Amino acid sequence: MTPARLAVIALVSCSYGVILLSIAGHGPPLWFVVGLLAAQAIVVHLGIFFVNFGVFLDVVSEIEPGRRAVALTFDDGPHPVHTPRVLDMLDAVGAKATFFVIGAKADAHPEVIAEIARRGHEVALHSYEHDHLLFMRPEPSIVRDLVKTQDAIERACGARSKLFRPPVGFSSPRTRVAVKELGLVVVGWSARAFDGAGRPSVEQILERLSASVRDGAIVLLHDAPERGDNAPTSLEALPALLAMISERGLSTVTVSSLIGSAQAEPVVARV
Repeated sequence: MTPARLAVIALVSCSYGVILLSIAGHGPPLWFVVGLLAAQAIVVHLGIFFVNFGVFLDVVSEIEPGRRAVALTFDDGPHPVHTPRVLDMLDAVGAKATFFVIGAKADAHPEVIAEIARRGHEVALHSYEHDHLLFMRPEPSIVRDLVKTQDAIERACGARSKLFRPPVGFSSPRTRVAVKELGLVVVGWSARAFDGAGRPSVEQILERLSASVRDGAIVLLHDAPERGDNAPTSLEALPALLAMISERGLSTVTVSSLIGSAQAEPVVARV
């Protein structure tokens, strides 16, 4: 259990205690109640907006060192031009990666999904339309969205993924219910380039990743913009990043390979 989830349990338990004391006529001072409510609000908002804290979900964001490997992941694709460029750069050095795809784009470009799988990479879920408010939807709506994304991937490459990265990294107790119902593994990250925000330079991307690309890391990049056709600048930085990983004596693998079959079965294409 994560420290953040323990904090939620402690705060909720404390709140019940305050309610019982108040009923008995021995309520704590106002400053204590205000402070308790503020602490609850902070922890809950951390859980919503930062999935890696694991407040509502069990999240794999990295593994213990020892595998001498990192998992390279790409969000928001597929794109008919940019994603094949990424695949070519990965193939050039024998690297493997996991692509967290948007279901609607998978339906629009099934041939790219098939090519990702054909080249030995992994295809995973990033919701059907990248709905920023998916975490607020009713549980059945979240389940339908994720199943629709699974179906799109399966139609394209014959595989059904169990890996899920919430859009924008937002989560909630409703997300937890849907994830549990579908038996998904939620994947976060430990190294992030913020290449989906603005237009960072190649130097900025490499600097942001340098300290956190280490044994057991899960690296978050983008092979496509959320909307539109502009190429993320991480594509320009990818050759240098792959060289950095190699120079550190690390291999580049899929998420399923990094975390092991005990937590997620690899997605194998039948194409």
